[in-house]
Amino acid sequence: MNFEAISQAIAKAASAMTWVEAVAVVLGLLYLILASRESLWCWPAALLSVCLYIYICLNAKLYSETGLQFFYLAMAIYGWYSWKNGSQSRNEELPITVWPLRYHIVIILAGSLITILAGYIMDNQTDAALPYMDAFTTVFSVITTIMVTRKVLENWLYWIIIDGVGVYMYFQRELFLTSLLFLIYVGIVIYGYFDWQKRMQTATA
Repeated sequence: MNFEAISQAIAKAASAMTWVEAVAVVLGLLYLILASRESLWCWPAALLSVCLYIYICLNAKLYSETGLQFFYLAMAIYGWYSWKNGSQSRNEELPITVWPLRYHIVIILAGSLITILAGYIMDNQTDAALPYMDAFTTVFSVITTIMVTRKVLENWLYWIIIDGVGVYMYFQRELFLTSLLFLIYVGIVIYGYFDWQKRMQTATA
């Protein structure tokens, strides 16, 4: 597909976007930007975005995706509490931390096994397109969201890979507007990683 066709597809998708979806997308971007700045207000933005996506997914009869949104809803509430009250002293916000390598080895191995199992089920029991890639982004998005609620620095490295795969996956399905959105996500999460790293070093010093 040439550039002109892709541009037309993006324009068509943008014109078909409802105001509810547009607001949800803007709030989703606002959440990511605020999170990259370590702002507690990222969680109210996430909460509002997720509520809109629950409505969108139910209306589109995407019930599995709706279930995932309810998980994100719970994480938005927990994330606010964790960031605000999660430090040991209880008198300050949760600090940015780094997990040891062994944690990440367990996460990657467990996540990969779940991905293979979920991908196999979708590949053999449904008409899912790109089942293993779809399973990968879903499984690791859940895991990495939990890492965000605990302010684990490496969450951004996971998101770079997840969102990078998302760019390719949505492009392959000719969802060019979503693919473009995920490309923007990649840029924001790269910034988020270096900004959190600098903030953690400043706090330590």
